[in-house]
Amino acid sequence: MPVDALALVTADQLSHDLSALDGLERASTVVLMVEVVEETDYVPHHRKKMAFLLSAMRHHAEDLERAGWSVDYVRLDAPGNTGSFGGEMARAIDRHAPKRIRFTHPGEWRVLEMARGWEERFGIPVEIPEDTRFICPTPDFSAWAKGRKVFRMEHFYREMRRKTGFLMEGDKPAGGRWNLDAENRKPADADLFMPRPLRIEPDRITREVLDMVAKRFPDRFGDLEPFSFPVTRTDALRALDHFTETALARFGDYQDAMLSGEPFLYHSLLSPCLNAGLLNPLEVCRAVENAYRAGNAQLNAAEGFIRQIIGWREYVRGIYWLRMPDYARENALQADRPLPWFYWSGETRMACVSACVRQTKAEAYAHHIQRLMVTGNFALLAGISPSELHEWYLAVYADAFEWVELPNTLGMSQFADGGLLGSKPYAASGNYIGRMSDYCGNCAYDVKEKTGETACPFNPLYWDFLIRNRDRLKDNPRLAQPYRTWERMSDDRRRDTLSAARRVLARLDEGTL
Repeated sequence: MPVDALALVTADQLSHDLSALDGLERASTVVLMVEVVEETDYVPHHRKKMAFLLSAMRHHAEDLERAGWSVDYVRLDAPGNTGSFGGEMARAIDRHAPKRIRFTHPGEWRVLEMARGWEERFGIPVEIPEDTRFICPTPDFSAWAKGRKVFRMEHFYREMRRKTGFLMEGDKPAGGRWNLDAENRKPADADLFMPRPLRIEPDRITREVLDMVAKRFPDRFGDLEPFSFPVTRTDALRALDHFTETALARFGDYQDAMLSGEPFLYHSLLSPCLNAGLLNPLEVCRAVENAYRAGNAQLNAAEGFIRQIIGWREYVRGIYWLRMPDYARENALQADRPLPWFYWSGETRMACVSACVRQTKAEAYAHHIQRLMVTGNFALLAGISPSELHEWYLAVYADAFEWVELPNTLGMSQFADGGLLGSKPYAASGNYIGRMSDYCGNCAYDVKEKTGETACPFNPLYWDFLIRNRDRLKDNPRLAQPYRTWERMSDDRRRDTLSAARRVLARLDEGTL
């Protein structure tokens, strides 16, 4: 039968309700799925991230075939693989002679620009429907943003609560408050009964992928095994059930906590499955709300989790598509220090940074506070290039796709957009890390020491950051108190603080920090 449509499905589109397939006849459609070097190498992706995505793609291809779709699947090591989306699209057009190409709006600007050029290149129509798996379509976000001088996630989040109805009592938020974040900042203690995420034993397909990644990328960053990510929709749903049954109840209280040797605590680890398409955000939020309604989780846990999905996740996607491609070049604070090597090696005497990097290397995972307030905070204070940090985050985390990672890094973490996404820089001294973790107890530096040779580097760097960027930040109302505190310090203390910061930065540049 002649092929009507060639539908491209990428690694972050592993959903059966994908808009590219909507309305197509199975008998006259070929689904094209390709593994290409272009995608494995544009940043040096963590080996476990590559294995997760490639295995999930291969499993999804089998699911599509069982559902009656004809799938043309090109493996990374297939003879003749050109290594690029465009090259594989050209070969597939030669094989199938389709009348049109369909491709759900991709998650990265560079891929969208590539797809927009296919119609002229190949001489056949290219349809790029909206990605309907998100709650807020990009035109709706643009309409929300139009005319606003200031963007704030909290305002957007309330609209998403009203739109979805999650945790609502009529037109009011459950419990009378929209945001319960103030209740979600408890430090955690080691607990013998702490839940563990669902571990999935690799099947034949996953084992083939692990072997291929090990052989093809022997020197790439990241441990490959043990590997236990869910790579099928069935197992992703099992992981969702496991989270709501074993960890959700205490997620709210301890979502910001950090403990040595406990990489997961009460977190769901569902973001890779969400961002790859194995789970739908609405079904995830519905499961969490149902647990709350059934009395199996407190409101602060359910609200904190749902806010991350329908609030923050949708908000950063909206910012990404509203401001790209210029957004990727933002550097409002003119930070230009190269990314330190210890972001790859973990070899630093700062126990918190070392722990987070080593965990990242082992798991391709760190939770949001480890990313924001440890590795991100240090980069902000030290003036690390935001574009280099962005490429590192994009490379090392299994859930990192540019639409979600870039705004989180440049906007929230590094304030490189000058305050578009967040109202203030997330800058903090070592006190925050000392309060929310146990890292400081085993550190070569003293979190209570401010300026001496063994002072926690975060302490003098915090003040150096504020003074270095005073012209840009002095009018930020949320930084008024720190600047007043600085002005009340004695001249000697201020000199000692800035001198200590210079010594820290010198050791950083020497590689001895």
